[in-house]
Amino acid sequence: MTRSKDTRPAEGRGQPRGIPGEKTRVRTQRRVALPPNLARVNAAARRAVHTRFSALLHHVDPAALERAFRRQRRRASPGVDGITVDQYERDLEANLQDLHARVHAGRYRPQPVRRVHIPKPDGGQRPLGVPALEDKIVQSAVAEVLSAVYEADFLGFSYGFRPGRNPHMALDALHTAFMSQRVTWVLDADIRSFFDSVDHEWLLRMLAHRIADRRVLRLIQQWLRAGVLESDVWYETEQGTPQGSGVSPVLANIFLHYALDLWVHQWRRRHATGRVVIVRYADDCVPRTH
Repeated sequence: MTRSKDTRPAEGRGQPRGIPGEKTRVRTQRRVALPPNLARVNAAARRAVHTRFSALLHHVDPAALERAFRRQRRRASPGVDGITVDQYERDLEANLQDLHARVHAGRYRPQPVRRVHIPKPDGGQRPLGVPALEDKIVQSAVAEVLSAVYEADFLGFSYGFRPGRNPHMALDALHTAFMSQRVTWVLDADIRSFFDSVDHEWLLRMLAHRIADRRVLRLIQQWLRAGVLESDVWYETEQGTPQGSGVSPVLANIFLHYALDLWVHQWRRRHATGRVVIVRYADDCVPRTH
């Protein structure tokens, strides 16, 4: 794949012998093998940080749809269509060819998300969205394309739901920062009901900074507004991205990149009197100062 120089420092991660440094380089996208076409998208995004991509939907081809299908959990609960992975696979090639044709002809229509509730450790209930299988497949393929673009932009302290990153790396970054420096303040922040309260209009405006392909933006808008089906009652979704949706993680990272990450990064460079390190995993973050 195309090699490119990543300039995003990983927060709290040390140089050799555990000495943290702001200039430490990390490899995120390079740790995951990209298909050649998406590697070229990623390289173009890295070369020109202000480039708006006007032709992306053609990357959602049959091969991308098949990769997305292979990422689906076989035992996952079906959505409102009732179709399981095993059933869809019985005529996989024909199903994916038909899905590809509908997506590119504008005939694909997302179905409402089936909402279920799962217990939380505190005794409450967490709403979980279960999209229809074809919606999962198309969302996953589009998320792969978006990730190829935005991995060039995401900052080093963002760890959640990114290729080549995992929770252990976030914890390792925190451990290095705590054990190697004198820490004055530690703040543990969790954005309350984040996935349920994302503003659709602002999210689409943020996406437009990089994505100019109206067909991709229209797909995302359709997913956001497909609604929720709970106990056979359809509810309109005016805000939020359903948890369980294949595209929600990258959309969440894009939203928080503009709403939180860039603000923190600029604030600490212009106004902070000490060093500020932040580690964010999805909607949970831990800023610390010394």
